[in-house]
Amino acid sequence: MTTITPSIDPGTADLAGTGPARPARHPAVPLVAMLTGLGAILVVLLALFILPSLKSGAHDLPLGLVGSTSAVSQTEDSLSSLEPGAYTTRSFDSADELAAAIKKRQVVGGLVVSNQDVHVLVASAGSTAISGTVTAAAHQVAAASGLPVTVTDIVPLPADDPNGIGIGGLAFPLVFGGIVPVVAFRSAFPRHHSWRLAGVVLFSAVGGSLVAAVLQLWFGSVNAEFWPVAGSMALGIAALAVPLAGLQQLWGGKGFTIGAMTMMFLGNPLAGIATTGAWLPAGLGTFGQLLPPGSTGALVRSAAYFGGAGGLVPALTLATWILAGVVLNVIGFKREAAADKALTDDVLTDDVLTA
Repeated sequence: MTTITPSIDPGTADLAGTGPARPARHPAVPLVAMLTGLGAILVVLLALFILPSLKSGAHDLPLGLVGSTSAVSQTEDSLSSLEPGAYTTRSFDSADELAAAIKKRQVVGGLVVSNQDVHVLVASAGSTAISGTVTAAAHQVAAASGLPVTVTDIVPLPADDPNGIGIGGLAFPLVFGGIVPVVAFRSAFPRHHSWRLAGVVLFSAVGGSLVAAVLQLWFGSVNAEFWPVAGSMALGIAALAVPLAGLQQLWGGKGFTIGAMTMMFLGNPLAGIATTGAWLPAGLGTFGQLLPPGSTGALVRSAAYFGGAGGLVPALTLATWILAGVVLNVIGFKREAAADKALTDDVLTDDVLTA
């Protein structure tokens, strides 16, 4: 007898022979999907990194005014006409009172208006972009009245770094110090949780001190006391590194990757380190100050140039991130310990049953 074996069409049956297989997907389908997805990501990244700078500018900046009631009223009208929505004004009784408010970071600058001239008080250490804009606005106001302009920089940047490039460049060492050590200490101490976390914390202190030393002793970007600047930078690095270590401990590589990408692609462009968050578009600047890069930039600037004035909120923000990171690490440690204990118990049970 001749046995006839039915032929199986690979396009209509699966490998197990249990039924028809799905038709093979054309390579063009995943190709188009990948191109679309990567293109969308590229557009989002462009928007995140370029749009904040493109839309940045003066908006609701607190500006002090000194002068007679009529002079202050006229100046407010001129500012509103020249740059609508750029400033919110506050009156002061004297130039000295205005200068004190600038040093306390209550206002970004101010104008002392009289019949003789328009005296501009600014703080370039707070932001060269803002001080330049306030000065330009003062010139426009004075030109309308035909008055001369004098400018006084209440809190200037150091002579060795008059443009504030040193402070403005903190984003990279901050992100490096917050991300790379987490990976390095994880590799060095894969099973020693306390040593790994200790390494991250110690590097935060070392990294903060190194950055402060370079800014002060090499670049001349800072003339303030060393330890407040070093402590501010160390706090910022820890506010990045400790939560990332906790995410890695709790959810592995996926948790770390999500956290690191959030800090790089959201925290970095929205930090406003070079110009301060007040210069970024409304809402984005505020959000950026809630993330470690933005808070660190604000705290370091406060410690470096303003004697700590305005640093309480960013310091508390960074402390909150560190506390959240500690909680994540503790939960991750306990979960891993429970899993190890369960595995050990299973092995002992199997050994007993086998015996």
